[in-house]
Amino acid sequence: MIKFIAAAGLFTLSAGAFAASCPDYLNVEARKLHSEENVNLCELTQGKAVLIVNTASHCGFTPQFEALEALHKQYADKGLVVIGFPSDDFFQEEKDEAKTADVCFINYGVTFTMVSTSPVRGSEANSVFKYLGDKSGQPKWNFYKYVVSGDGKTVKEFSSRVKPDSDELIKAIESVL
Repeated sequence: MIKFIAAAGLFTLSAGAFAASCPDYLNVEARKLHSEENVNLCELTQGKAVLIVNTASHCGFTPQFEALEALHKQYADKGLVVIGFPSDDFFQEEKDEAKTADVCFINYGVTFTMVSTSPVRGSEANSVFKYLGDKSGQPKWNFYKYVVSGDGKTVKEFSSRVKPDSDELIKAIESVL
């Protein structure tokens, strides 16, 4: 394995079987939120529609976790993967990852994949958000959403104000399922 240094060692490039068919920006392993366990984003997302969201525990948009979880439950069997990336880029995330995990898993009942806290903007952004930022624009606030097709192409980005259960977002998701 080749180490990719970004966000304090958050990601590791994988040279596994998925490398040939996986876009470079998803060809990483990320540590799950408040866990020692890693998730290979290629294995998780290969051939599936993906909704990528930068999150924060203390934001006016934090209640969107409920609708994100509902999307996850409604569309997972149809091929949607929801991935949350907690970030303190806008100074609204817990410093203690255990507290972030409590907000997600206990307060909002999140069962979709949440990875460990990392930057999503600027030169320190994790590799996923560096790519998304270059292709579609960096998140302008917490709960920015990116719909990605099964082949890894960004279909559309949505501002924080677009709710996960909005017709516009659901239409974009359904177009890539």
